Amino acid sequence: MKTTRARQSGFLRSSIEASARHAYRRVRVDPNAYLLHMQRAHRLPIQKWEDVFSLGPEILKPHADSIIRSSVKAAALEGMGLGLGGLLTALPDMGILSAITIRLLQKLSLLYGFEYATDEEAVELWMAAASAAGLDLGKEFLEKQAIERVAPRIMDLVAVKMSAEIAEKWTATLIPLLSAGACGALNYYFVRAWGRRAQKHFEARHRAIRAQKFPLACLLPASALTQ
Repeated sequence: MKTTRARQSGFLRSSIEASARHAYRRVRVDPNAYLLHMQRAHRLPIQKWEDVFSLGPEILKPHADSIIRSSVKAAALEGMGLGLGGLLTALPDMGILSAITIRLLQKLSLLYGFEYATDEEAVELWMAAASAAGLDLGKEFLEKQAIERVAPRIMDLVAVKMSAEIAEKWTATLIPLLSAGACGALNYYFVRAWGRRAQKHFEARHRAIRAQKFPLACLLPASALTQ
């Protein structure tokens, strides 16, 4: 039994790892289209993503919470549906779960003012992903990597961590029919945890850059910024 579990876990880890590595390019959130969405649906008073640095984290937090809730709900529903088939539907679920998680990180990145059109900009996104994965990548790590290799290197580390975390939880639920609710719950808590950790990272980086760009605005109460 333990051998079977170990084989299932190893198989899932390698499959999820491959899905996570490819998810970033396959499910990339278009910054321009998402900007229009945030302007219309959320009435965010910005003309470009850089404008969010004029807004305080207190203003952005409700929008970040909404983005996380939406992603968590999608992940839970998807897990409940595909969880009905146990191992037969586990691999499709892993790919979709990876895509939902990556898109969530991209949306949070944009919301806090960090685009990812260039290698330099993509680093901020993947540093947040590393933080969400619980990876401690210090200044020394960044200094040892060429800028064009930083994002891919972090992407690989995040994919490995993501695959290990998902596979560990999923291996125990691969029983057809009985696993639907459990899979939905696992997806729910996985995406919520990663979203909250990434949000914390982006908020801290947003505060630091906002303090440099708008030092006086940081001294004003949040209510004054919305008037």
